[in-house]
Amino acid sequence: MRLQSNIVVIATRNEGKVKEFAKLFGAKGYKVRSLADYTELPEIVESGKTFAENARIKAQIISAHLHVPVLADDSGLCVKALGGDPGVYSARYAGEDATDEDNNAKLLQALSEIAPSDELASPLGAGHPPLLSEASFVCALALIDPVANEIIEAEDACRGFIIGEERGESGFGYDPLFYIPEMGRTMAELTMEEKNAISHRAKALRLFLDRLPNQTD
Repeated sequence: MRLQSNIVVIATRNEGKVKEFAKLFGAKGYKVRSLADYTELPEIVESGKTFAENARIKAQIISAHLHVPVLADDSGLCVKALGGDPGVYSARYAGEDATDEDNNAKLLQALSEIAPSDELASPLGAGHPPLLSEASFVCALALIDPVANEIIEAEDACRGFIIGEERGESGFGYDPLFYIPEMGRTMAELTMEEKNAISHRAKALRLFLDRLPNQTD
């Protein structure tokens, strides 16, 4: 598949996500824009039951409207102790207009109401913070080129644990609560380079970019 444009629109207004995408796409010769660069866009109702379904819905609606390749992602946090919640509702876990702080507070409150598992008391040994639950960040990607009538999809995850207090200021969303044992830090304590090596979004993007030719090819 070869895209019919060197511009790819990322279907988000989240500046943190755009920065991550721009760095990875730039190496392939593509320019990245976001929904913040356009006006009068159609409403998107994320009605899917999975991350993959929501990514596909967003890409289809925006690409049909703008007539350019659109890459949409749906990503979120799945916490084992909460049965996979907040899942596809991660961005609006505490309400439609919830902030990152609101969502993190609700997550900690929900976990505080569950008796901690003995297995999680200290499964990693000394030197690690108390763990509340196993968790995974999941990212599903869908790119649709309306001219070529093609679609590329990819999905991957980053596994870790939820801890009881926020640590770090470099990330966004649930990053300050998501602890990665191998790094000994939360996602919000990693540099951009470190995050791009292990994050769910970066891993899914690498799967995707393996299928995407350089713009100069």
